[in-house]
Amino acid sequence: MKKSFLFLLFLTASLSVAIAQTVVKGSVLDGTSGEPIPDVTITFEGSSKSTKTDAKGEFSFTSDVPLGEQVLLVEKTGYVTKRYPIVVNDGQTVDISGMTLDYNQSDKDDLYIISISDDNLNSEDDGLTDNISGLLQSSRDVFLNAAAFDFSATFFRPRGLDNANGKVLINGIEMNKQFTGRPQWGNWGGLNDVQRNQEFTMGMSANDYNFGDLAGTNNIVMRASKYREGGRVSYASANRSYTGRVMASYSSGLLEGGWSYSVLGSRRFGNEGFVDGTLYDANSFFGAVEKKINDKHSINFTGIYAQNRRGRSTAITEEVFNLKGREYNPFWGEQDGEIRNSRMREINEPILMLNHYWDVSSKVKLNTNVAYQFGEIANSRIDNNGSRLVIFEGVPRYIGGARNPTPEYYQNLPSFFLQDQTPSAFDYQQAFLAQQEFQQDGQLDWNRLYEANATLRAQGGNSVYALQSDVIEDQQLTINSILDAELTENIRLNASINYRNLNSQNYARLDDLLGGTGYLDVDNFADDAQGQEFENLAQSDVRNPNRIATEGERYKYNYEIDADVLGAFAQAQFQYSKVDFYLGANVSQTNYQRNGLYENGYYLGKGSEGSFGKGKKLDFSNFGVKAGATYKITGRHLLDVNGSYFTKAPTIRNSFANARQGNQTVRGLESETIQAIDASYIYRSPIVKARLTGFYTGFQDGTDIGFFFTENSSNFVQEIQTNIDRRHIGAELGIEAQVTPTIKLKGAASVGQYTFSNNPNIYYTSANLNSVGIQTLTYGDGTTALKNLHVAGGPERAYQIGFEYRDPDYWNIGVTSNFFSNAYVDASALKRTSAFNTDTALLENDFFGNANNNAGDLVVEGSPFNDYDEEVARQLLKQEQFEDYMLVNVIGGKSWRVDDYFIGFFATINNVFNKEYRTGGFEQSRRVDYRSQITEQSNPNGPIFGNRYFYGNGTTYYLNLYVRF
Repeated sequence: MKKSFLFLLFLTASLSVAIAQTVVKGSVLDGTSGEPIPDVTITFEGSSKSTKTDAKGEFSFTSDVPLGEQVLLVEKTGYVTKRYPIVVNDGQTVDISGMTLDYNQSDKDDLYIISISDDNLNSEDDGLTDNISGLLQSSRDVFLNAAAFDFSATFFRPRGLDNANGKVLINGIEMNKQFTGRPQWGNWGGLNDVQRNQEFTMGMSANDYNFGDLAGTNNIVMRASKYREGGRVSYASANRSYTGRVMASYSSGLLEGGWSYSVLGSRRFGNEGFVDGTLYDANSFFGAVEKKINDKHSINFTGIYAQNRRGRSTAITEEVFNLKGREYNPFWGEQDGEIRNSRMREINEPILMLNHYWDVSSKVKLNTNVAYQFGEIANSRIDNNGSRLVIFEGVPRYIGGARNPTPEYYQNLPSFFLQDQTPSAFDYQQAFLAQQEFQQDGQLDWNRLYEANATLRAQGGNSVYALQSDVIEDQQLTINSILDAELTENIRLNASINYRNLNSQNYARLDDLLGGTGYLDVDNFADDAQGQEFENLAQSDVRNPNRIATEGERYKYNYEIDADVLGAFAQAQFQYSKVDFYLGANVSQTNYQRNGLYENGYYLGKGSEGSFGKGKKLDFSNFGVKAGATYKITGRHLLDVNGSYFTKAPTIRNSFANARQGNQTVRGLESETIQAIDASYIYRSPIVKARLTGFYTGFQDGTDIGFFFTENSSNFVQEIQTNIDRRHIGAELGIEAQVTPTIKLKGAASVGQYTFSNNPNIYYTSANLNSVGIQTLTYGDGTTALKNLHVAGGPERAYQIGFEYRDPDYWNIGVTSNFFSNAYVDASALKRTSAFNTDTALLENDFFGNANNNAGDLVVEGSPFNDYDEEVARQLLKQEQFEDYMLVNVIGGKSWRVDDYFIGFFATINNVFNKEYRTGGFEQSRRVDYRSQITEQSNPNGPIFGNRYFYGNGTTYYLNLYVRF
């Protein structure tokens, strides 16, 4: 009886404790419309304890609730952050329903999205103009703010990583291209007003959607139900990439019957940006419709069409810069009084997606998505490879190949006439005339191209000049399913399964015959091979020889790539009072296969060594593991550590030796292996926020392919590097202090070293080599001496100091000073093979004398120069470091509320003091041997084939006026 009484007493006490649970709950509403706001972050200030509001705008804390006087921090992107003081007593419930958030009238986040996506996120094949993916909504981190908004103009890459090392998702669907691994930001450019809802995960830390990548994961939420009700109309003026932009959007909010919708249309335009001749013509449309079927199921449809057409520019040598300045662009010339750029990039790739959201229970959610993307990317250029077919003594001969029309072609520049080793042989008169002509004009002469074609047309011939586009026509289907389950109060499970299928058609399209009637589809360089005639070699497609191509037709090359990727991911997140940690893993299977639609004359036959039909299927099995933890020393002091080990399949671009002409795949191709670790100390208080991070990343077995003409083997070659190892180490610091309610001071710093950690393997292939039976060409031991050279990718060191003033009367201004150093030119790999110290004449004798007797793999040993000097060679091979520079940027804005309308403007001025600086560059590989380098360096006008540089913009502005209702 006594035992039973004690048991009942214990049970009653236990129930009393359970009943007397401490609870903090509430809801958050829009201050204007009164509608509930989902996904608002609620945090106990000074601690790591936080949660988010649900679809009804409600939240609750039921475990480990801090007692006493507390402050709740209420935050959501696009709204003004608020602080709510509360008192929490043990065993009591605090209900603060009806808290309100007001829309951020300063629209500061919108400013950043606009300036980045329009100026930096228009993808190019080299990846140099879109290197900051994943940083758009990193506004809560001081360092990443600086990296995204102030450092990006310099090609700065956080931790030395380009955008192929980050993941971009829309509604949980990965958008990175399989060809390069990079996101094609132009596919959703101009949609700024519907890109506010973004979820950014830094680095390899815990991510709800997929395994992630080193540069982070950015999920852009474009669900109709996630947009606040209302509309926005804006006009922007700038002198960066475009000169004007108009945009209008409207979202319905949740309507009766569970429907919601959102629409947007915009246009960006300009005859040229800061760089001459860079036309901008873009139209963007977005629509999303969502139906809430019941409390458990919702279906959302999103459609995106962002057409973008813009003129391109290029890197220039120092000689050209000195003659024409940093705004010079050789790709354009006037035609009938209008600017016409020969290098246009056009993107037309609509995106359709269907998303199903299923709340299986209050703790389990399943999101299933289907997306289909189709359309094309086209890059135009002048084709001056035109030939005429004539019959000489009964034998077909191909005559022609027009002179390179590029105005900055080396034979048009003063340095061409000053290239002899002895000054007495310089042709100063011709050099002066070339300088005068180039300075006075120096642009593409469209009339000359038309006149050349007209002359041949009158003789019954075909065009020798034409405008072609290199077209990538993709059709991609993506299906994935994402699970989010709360297993216990402390443990969450994330998992997903993903499948992507790609059919990519790649071909050259004849866009404009420039006044001619047809274009002979042969390669005139074929008759240069050993001075012999190779009729088959000249043919782009031996199954359709000597074809005359007309406008709109495919020619030169035509092939398909089929790719499939199947992956699975799982992750567990654990949250406790003193430590949070996570464990994650993924597996994937990737395969590629080329299908040749032309049989190229250099690579006759089918199969893996030919060019027609299907080649070898490439298969890659990959895996990854990651883990991390956050230790809460106190509510203000935290330690955070993340580590990962994973492999990545090579991209399609780096898997085929020369996909345009044949099925040959890269020899020794492997998946890249990556190890990464970072550790951070984080300090957070109501006044000061700071993060100090150290990081290390190691890459092994990387692959890279380059395409260029080199005089060392007198060929257009494919340079194939394998077994590339790199090491990235460094530290980041971000700190801000709210010194008064209106003044904030901030600073940021990045110090890194990104180097090659081995001498990669290297070999060369080309069509002309293959024509004499040589499959690969290597120099010496088949390696390139890149070890300890720096990986090009913007400055390794960047520093910022600045302030913001935000007035209670809704106006603000901010100024930042940004200092950059330790940026390096991209080193030529060929220049650092044994081709550098091998006598060119002896090399040519070895190559041409033995080529026919060494079918297969040719190793060129040669003999060293008899005047070779090690100290001089060391200086010639030293990697160039760019000069340090500082940029000052200013930002400001003002807004007013008139009844239910918000009216405002904001503006930025970048590079206030018009500083000239180099953002990047590369060494040319046309002339790389010791003796020719000495001759190049002795040229009084600079090397003919010197380094090419990208230059940053001068003083630029951006002004945006808007009305929101």
